[in-house]
Amino acid sequence: MSAKKTNKLKILNDPIYGFITIPNALIFDLIEHRYFQRLRRISQMGLSYLVYPGVHHTRFHHAIGCMHLMQNAIRTLRVKGVEISAAEETALNCAILLHDIGHGPFSHALEHSIVTGVNHEEISLLYMRALNEEFEGQLSMAIAIFEGNYPRKFMHQLISSQLDMDRLDYLKRDSFYSGVSEGNINSERLIAMLNVVHDELVLEEKGIYSAEKFIVGRRLMYWQVYLHKTGVVAERMLVNLLRRANELSTKGFVLPGSKAFQFFLTNQISDANFDSETLKTFAKLDDYDILSAIKDWISHEDEILSSLSKMLINRELLKIEISQTSMSEKEFEQLKVSKQKELGLSSEAMSYFVFKDSIQNQAYDSSKSKINIYFKNGDIADITEASDQLNLQALTKPVVKYFVCYPKK
Repeated sequence: MSAKKTNKLKILNDPIYGFITIPNALIFDLIEHRYFQRLRRISQMGLSYLVYPGVHHTRFHHAIGCMHLMQNAIRTLRVKGVEISAAEETALNCAILLHDIGHGPFSHALEHSIVTGVNHEEISLLYMRALNEEFEGQLSMAIAIFEGNYPRKFMHQLISSQLDMDRLDYLKRDSFYSGVSEGNINSERLIAMLNVVHDELVLEEKGIYSAEKFIVGRRLMYWQVYLHKTGVVAERMLVNLLRRANELSTKGFVLPGSKAFQFFLTNQISDANFDSETLKTFAKLDDYDILSAIKDWISHEDEILSSLSKMLINRELLKIEISQTSMSEKEFEQLKVSKQKELGLSSEAMSYFVFKDSIQNQAYDSSKSKINIYFKNGDIADITEASDQLNLQALTKPVVKYFVCYPKK
């Protein structure tokens, strides 16, 4: 019986951009692959739904949106005389589509508790290489662009820079789903103003105000959404919970959970032992594994594990206080002593329920890469020099805030 031919030039309907076209069969096959389909089960914003009820969009949404913006950017640059071959176009689309494929469930919490020896960027690259073998070398150029090894520098900047397709999508998308309108940047206008000069991605002079709004919008989204105090305390509680689960597992406790999750709980994972088998196991891990395990852990005999699980599931979070200065060690010790007496916590439990740390927001980091403004006379200047917005210079400095968390009475 002959195999049924599949139409691979599909159209997807996105709430942000409307119809998104899958441009060719390779992209379609990558999207259909189980590694990519896993992103449907990975939330884009972790526990932020505890603050903004609408943010249940996934990394799948985001990756598809980035690919759409990349298609627009390629179209814009070609109109302006930048030569991009069909092979380069496909490679750019593949690279941006797969840029986040290495994210695990509650990615940043996982990286700070269980999979500590390897970050999601490295795992993304491992997935790309595995897929490249499966697709018989068709992703070689995409990988070179992703790593910054391709001779045309501006192509890597479209994937990773201060004004890349990743940021242009996630700010607009996260703003839409959270309802925080301050992040609603004009990504279409920014892309329309892109150009390439001396192999560098630049923004034409007319786009300067959209770029200013982009930087300010990024700053506001970090304080209002990504670093919202409730989201910060929830993520830190999840880190502590996973850290406790990892400790118990290595001591021989068998915790309820999927086989994939138990593998990462019981093994110390680093970049040295993150082999192809580990990658396959990681591909089976998603938000559902973590949440279903946490629900089970509520009834576990370990009081620390069960308490943290119950608090997260029922949104009974620790109190968090944020300030401009760090609490002194003396004050922190006094807080710990008073909370230990008040709640009858064991010394071992204290570090899980009473802790302090800091958060940082830097809207524009010109040390990594710049948003270069291209003037009609041929001059190029960094946006902080080109802009008449005095506060843009201030936004290049990292702002640090300090927090302390402890149980409510």
